Amino acid sequence: MRAGDTLVITRIDRIARSVLDLQQMVKAFNEQEILLTALEQPISTGSASGKAFLDMLAVFAEFELNIRRERQLEGIAAAKAAGKYKGRKPLSNTIKQQVITMHSGHHRVTQIARELAISRNSVYKILNEEHGNY
Repeated sequence: MRAGDTLVITRIDRIARSVLDLQQMVKAFNEQEILLTALEQPISTGSASGKAFLDMLAVFAEFELNIRRERQLEGIAAAKAAGKYKGRKPLSNTIKQQVITMHSGHHRVTQIARELAISRNSVYKILNEEHGNY
């Protein structure tokens, strides 16, 4: 974007996840003489009232995000307590043994992961459990 351009977004919560993040963006836009406008909210960084309204909306957007995160964590804790949240099923011992065998046969981690249809991270975890220092 160049000086004089206007960045148009649908809503404030679509551009930043925190008040600080939004303020840093707006400051950078102001330094570059770029305006920020939201379609669903009557704001523009071109006026003092627009900037104030922008900050208020950002505070509420961050609050809403934090509330949603808290509810999600409460829901996960309740599901765990009820025995409904067990996480991903562990890899079978057969897969683990195949990883170890392939690695000792000088196969690369990426190749092992691809052939066994598991993530590279899973390969590293298995090797770390077996040998350590991976």
